[in-house]
Amino acid sequence: MAKPSTLSFDLSGVVDQATSQFRGLNPNEPGQWPLLPKAAAWAAAMLAVVAMGWFLLLAAASDELQAERDREPTRKSEYRSKLSQAVNLSELRKQKQQVQEYVTQLERQLPGKAEMDALLSDINQAGLGRGLQFELFRPGQVQVKDYYAELPIAIRVSGRYHDIGAFAADVANLSRIVTLHNLSIAQPSARDTSGNLVMEATARTYRYLDPAEVADQRKAAAAAKAAAGAKK
Repeated sequence: MAKPSTLSFDLSGVVDQATSQFRGLNPNEPGQWPLLPKAAAWAAAMLAVVAMGWFLLLAAASDELQAERDREPTRKSEYRSKLSQAVNLSELRKQKQQVQEYVTQLERQLPGKAEMDALLSDINQAGLGRGLQFELFRPGQVQVKDYYAELPIAIRVSGRYHDIGAFAADVANLSRIVTLHNLSIAQPSARDTSGNLVMEATARTYRYLDPAEVADQRKAAAAAKAAAGAKK
């Protein structure tokens, strides 16, 4: 019956001895602390460092996870779009081919630089064929656009109303693209009883750019882009 009391007495003494090492510690001189407080302080510091590192790691991982969750709807939408395109790939290729054929057909309606004189002659013949009198037929300055060139022509013709209308229709039905702008029709003068009218308009014809002009356009675009970048 003496052993249990001896064990209890020894444990109590150990606890008292360990507790006594934590009494009267000077926080300004931890190097003079007993071994047990030093070990406890070291363990607490290690736990604090591990806890802080773990918290920072979890915080970064949590932010990354939330960012991925935010991108999930966009990626799902992109996936559905690409899946739809993949399913309809053959149909999309057919549509692309049709668009290319349509663009080629439109390009064929634009004359080349060497064909412009013939086109101007066609416009003039369309008016003469309807019995109209040309009072003005003056080509203007060629305006070069990104992919084509535009030539305005100032026109003033006189003739009967129906002939003027037929002339406008003939111009619209030319094999090459010609459009009429700023069109106005008026009577020559109050004393004129011939029934003739005067039509003034600006006819615009279009042609595609030759390779040299395309190269010049690209150089001009590159120079403009470089100049804009230098200003920034």
